[in-house]
Amino acid sequence: MCGIVGYAGRERAAEELFEGLKKLEYRGYDSAGISTCDRGEIFTAKRGGRVEELLPYLKALSGTVGIGHTRWATHGEANDVNAHPHACGKFSVVHNGIIENYAELRAELAASGHQFISQTDSEVVAHLLDFYYDGDLADAVRLACARLKGCWALAVLCADFDGFAVTRRSSSAILGEGDGYFAASDIYALCGRAHSYCVMEDGDIAIVTPRGITIYDCNLIPVKRAFEQLNEEGEEVGTGDCPHYMLKEIRQNARTIRATCNKFSYIPNLPALKKRLEDSDKIVLVGCGTAYNAALAAVRLLGGAYDCPVSAHIASEARYDPPRVTEKSVCIAVSQSGETADTLRAAEIAREAGAYLIAVTNVGYSAITRIADKVLPVCAGAEVCVAATKSYIGQLACFHLMASLNNIGVRMSELLKVAGGVEDIASGGAYARVIAKLCVQSRAVFFLGRGVDVDVAVEGSLKLKEVSYIFSDGYPAGELKHGTLALVDETVLSVVLICDEALAEKSKNAVEQILSRRGKVAIVTTLPHVYEEFKGRVNASWLLPPAPAHLSHFLSSTALQLIAYRAAVLAGRDPDKPRNLAKSVTVE
Repeated sequence: MCGIVGYAGRERAAEELFEGLKKLEYRGYDSAGISTCDRGEIFTAKRGGRVEELLPYLKALSGTVGIGHTRWATHGEANDVNAHPHACGKFSVVHNGIIENYAELRAELAASGHQFISQTDSEVVAHLLDFYYDGDLADAVRLACARLKGCWALAVLCADFDGFAVTRRSSSAILGEGDGYFAASDIYALCGRAHSYCVMEDGDIAIVTPRGITIYDCNLIPVKRAFEQLNEEGEEVGTGDCPHYMLKEIRQNARTIRATCNKFSYIPNLPALKKRLEDSDKIVLVGCGTAYNAALAAVRLLGGAYDCPVSAHIASEARYDPPRVTEKSVCIAVSQSGETADTLRAAEIAREAGAYLIAVTNVGYSAITRIADKVLPVCAGAEVCVAATKSYIGQLACFHLMASLNNIGVRMSELLKVAGGVEDIASGGAYARVIAKLCVQSRAVFFLGRGVDVDVAVEGSLKLKEVSYIFSDGYPAGELKHGTLALVDETVLSVVLICDEALAEKSKNAVEQILSRRGKVAIVTTLPHVYEEFKGRVNASWLLPPAPAHLSHFLSSTALQLIAYRAAVLAGRDPDKPRNLAKSVTVE
């Protein structure tokens, strides 16, 4: 969940690390820290809060070798003491992941005289390194990791060594070569700084110096790992002419649909994928958060295309109550980052039980791609805002194409057409501002819909609560009268989605029920007659471009993303970095 960076080269390390941390801050922003090494002395600055808090201390961090960290707190509150790097003896360490047996190790080390100052699980790694160190950095890392249980990516600085060590297990770590040598949790931190990259394997130990990178396996036997060219997308860096990444990324929804369609055309062996889906006895999807909400939409799409049961499961629950699968089953793991710990484990369990594993992810080099039988790419590009927007749209596009392998050209044409409507919505904003203002003025917001609109309602609710901190819920409009109507009054807003002609009358009934209880209503619809009927009777109406019901979720979800963004800004929140959240959830 945290972000780690490392640098060894000719430039001042502090500035290089600072720039890398700014790019990784979406992985956690409770605290940040940097350690550098110069002529046998380690210099450290770490502070609770955002990466920018380190800026005044950079000049004091001398040396051309160093490591850095931006934290999402798991063990111990967010403050200066619990910030990384953690130190012991000649070592400074940054960590992403969870050390599950840290309490046992801490007690053992304390009994031998080690004194701990933080509440974190990570500090125990620094003390283990000090305990095992006999002058060989790589061997100390090997011995320390042999005692750990859990998941980790570690970067280790040693006062005796002109360089640093990196190792990983079940957490991402990437090496880079360019004007210097780098390590990072995410390839985004290497853009503009490295020309090639290598994804480390579990158990690898890399020694990075200003002269190069040497990689060993867990037994310290030298190994060769392939470095690939880093193809940078310059337009992905920075917010451009938008005040926030979230708005920029919503405006890239249409581009994501087009790019995903284009990439799908080049996926090898689509006939074999089609046969695998047609012959399956069941299709199960696993995901968390927004990815799970995309899986809900996939249930409708795939269920209508293949003659077998299709179900979606929250990955954190599927780990402990896994869906029953066979060798004829297909498991689809959905993850923006491809590193989501719960989704990875749920997918592994399904694959171990014999299921064919398909990964739907935005990151082609991620952990999920290394265990999948088939990878279906979501071509959203770098998504920096913590709340997923364009990656959700890309996942929807991917599922539409999966459901249309019999006639994929027709569906691609439909998607490219609806992308134009998505573009129109994302570039506008007047209606979004009106509904966002109603959200901010309400004590709660309910998102309602029928059929395909239900899935969008659930995701729209998540977006609003993530970035504005306004309580919201999303559920079927037909369930309104089965309990939730008791919460409706003049202080509550209901956003009602009506984008399916076949179910419009049913959804209109829910609107009437809310109005009769003096509740506030905002309608989001693709149907002109619905818009005209309620215009002037409800608090706000937004008529979206026309689209068939099965494609309407691209339009309505973009509209709800924009509403959530505008509500966050009106409420004075930072939509890119919501409190307590991080982009890539790599811990349970």
